[in-house]
Amino acid sequence: MNNHFIIEETVKHVKDTLTNAEGGHDWWHIYRVWKTAQHLASFEKADELVVALGALLHDIADSKFHNGDETIGPRMARKWLQSLQVEEPVIQHVENIITHISFKGGNHQQQFKSKELDIVQDADRLDAIGAIGIARAFNYGGFKNRPMHDPAIPPNMTMSKEEYKKNNAPTINHFYEKLLLLKDRMNTETGKKLALQRHEFMEHYLKQFYAEWEGGK
Repeated sequence: MNNHFIIEETVKHVKDTLTNAEGGHDWWHIYRVWKTAQHLASFEKADELVVALGALLHDIADSKFHNGDETIGPRMARKWLQSLQVEEPVIQHVENIITHISFKGGNHQQQFKSKELDIVQDADRLDAIGAIGIARAFNYGGFKNRPMHDPAIPPNMTMSKEEYKKNNAPTINHFYEKLLLLKDRMNTETGKKLALQRHEFMEHYLKQFYAEWEGGK
C-alpha cells in the first residue's frame, strides 16, 4: 500500500475512534497536531510517514481515559497499522512515539529519542499552550469537575509521574505544573519559536485572570 492510502485510511480510522472523545482530546486535537507536525517536519530531515502516523495515532487511546493504562494506545496503533500491512520498523517507531510523547510530570526522564518523536512531541506540546492550550485546559478541568482556581491550593512543582497522573488540583495550577514549562522543553528550532509566542500569550492571560479574580479589570 502506498503512503497516501495509509494516511488517508488512518485519518478515517482516528475520526471514527474519537467520535465521542472529550473536547480537548478529540479529532480536532489530532488534526491540529498532525498539521503542526507536517509544518515542523518541513524544516527537518525526518521520515514523513512516521511523523504523520505518529501524530495521527498519538492519542488514539489516551491513558487518562483508560484507567491510566499506558499500553493501550501503542497496542491499538499496532493492531491498526498491521491491518494496513505497514512495515514492522515503521510500526515499532510509531509505537515508541506514542509511548514516549507524553509529559508525565516534571521529573520524568524520556527513554527514547528520534527526530520524528521530537517533531510530533513539539506539535503536541504546541497544542497544549497558547490560546487553544488554555481552552483545552479549562475544557478538561470542567470535564473532570475541577475548580478553576483555589488560592489556598498552590501548584505542586515536585510531583512524581504517579502523582502527576492522579493530580486533581485546580486548572490554574496546571499552567505552572505543565503548560508554562513546555517552552523550555521544545525539541526543534521552529517549535521553540512558536512556543515562545504562545507562552507569552499565556503569561498575559494569567495576569488578566488574577486581576479579574480579585475584582479588578
